[in-house]
Amino acid sequence: MTNKTFSSDYLADLACQALTFEVQLAPKPGLVDPWSNGAHQDMTTKTFAASIEALRPYFKGYVQLGQTHAGAPDQLFSALRQLGKEAEAAMLAATAGVNTHKGANFSFALLLGALGACRGDLEASWSLIKAMTQHLVTQDFAHLAQKASLSYGERLYLEHGITGVRGEAAAGYPVLRQGLLPFVYQRQDLDQRQLWLQALVYLMATVQDGNLLHRGGLSALAQIQDEMNRLLGQLPNLSLPQLEERLMAYDQVLIERHLSPGGSADFLALGYFCTLLPSA
Repeated sequence: MTNKTFSSDYLADLACQALTFEVQLAPKPGLVDPWSNGAHQDMTTKTFAASIEALRPYFKGYVQLGQTHAGAPDQLFSALRQLGKEAEAAMLAATAGVNTHKGANFSFALLLGALGACRGDLEASWSLIKAMTQHLVTQDFAHLAQKASLSYGERLYLEHGITGVRGEAAAGYPVLRQGLLPFVYQRQDLDQRQLWLQALVYLMATVQDGNLLHRGGLSALAQIQDEMNRLLGQLPNLSLPQLEERLMAYDQVLIERHLSPGGSADFLALGYFCTLLPSA
């Protein structure tokens, strides 16, 4: 990367561009976009825009932490996590308490911090993220048996061993490296909107989506993955208007079920960000 593309301002701008692309992409079943608010009654595209601008200076800060940190990977993670908590507070202040980007903020903190430390080298960044978070699952879930009350994510871990985004980070984000990015690169000849709508179908068919698990449990996740896998197999035969029609219809299904694949939306934004990097 050149000095310009390695700069904290540039990478922060790309992160904001990726989050903006995600919220503007439509139609997205169960999710907020310009066509529908999906299964959300407390947020619109304007809520997301306010959230993205509130996060922008923190995205820049994540890169700068990576650029200047000279300690061990776990020390960089601690610094990123602390700044991430400040970013989350700024996000909630900008959205009147609505959680728009909590999951995305966590993952962008890791990726931007790693890119800062690795001088923009994406492959090296995955390895650094693994090193930063290798003990994250065991540390965060170490004393659950002694806790008086558990979050839904903590219960999922105790009962089913589901590690969520923590486990994904500790593995170096295989959902992006081995899943989404190869899927996207193999379809570069498609119209960009059609490409990323197909990418969303792929993610909904394959991701252990924490938002779906939180709202509907394992049965809802399994049902949506089954339905999206059937659609995934039909994608080569669907034109963009036909795909739009199917996704709009499925939006109504998820609205009725009160389900939103927010984890898949986060991974879509992260994947789009990776494709914007000059070295990607």
